[in-house]
Amino acid sequence: MGTVYVFFADGFEEIEAFTAVDVIRRAGLNVEMVTVTPDEIVTGAHGVPVLCDKNIVNCDFFDADLILLPGGMPGAVTLEKCDDLRKLVLRFAEQEKPMAAICAAPMVLGKLGLLKGRKATCYPGFEQYLEGAEYTGAIVEKDGNIITGKGPGAAMEFALAVVELLLGKEKVKELKEAMCVC
Repeated sequence: MGTVYVFFADGFEEIEAFTAVDVIRRAGLNVEMVTVTPDEIVTGAHGVPVLCDKNIVNCDFFDADLILLPGGMPGAVTLEKCDDLRKLVLRFAEQEKPMAAICAAPMVLGKLGLLKGRKATCYPGFEQYLEGAEYTGAIVEKDGNIITGKGPGAAMEFALAVVELLLGKEKVKELKEAMCVC
């Protein structure tokens, strides 16, 4: 297995980002936390700072198995405006590699036209950015190689959906038992 890259910008939603990083690492996968801003330390929407592993300008993502975009504001808007990230997302789409976005972040995929004809979910009020998608309002939605999540309350289910996509149902079962997830 390669690496899961999780992208950070000031104003990211802490529970979405940290739950994904934690659960995916518990599953035994390598996770890199990547900032899309010049600063290596980014601060979440609720004031929690985090030191990222890498900066997007210093990565080639050759070993990437999945890219993950947490929501939060203005973090998701900053992600959407990052040219390097948009190029990476489009490259992943061309190669049909897995992507995951939660809360406001599915708008990054939607604005690039990658959700057309797919089922998707997002934080209420961001549906307008899911261009051409079939908005379901579900907690988590998986359509092909793309996973979308609704918001902070969906963080655990979203993270487990990523693990299932990469490692299968048995690994999710193990994790749920170990973490006492019902």
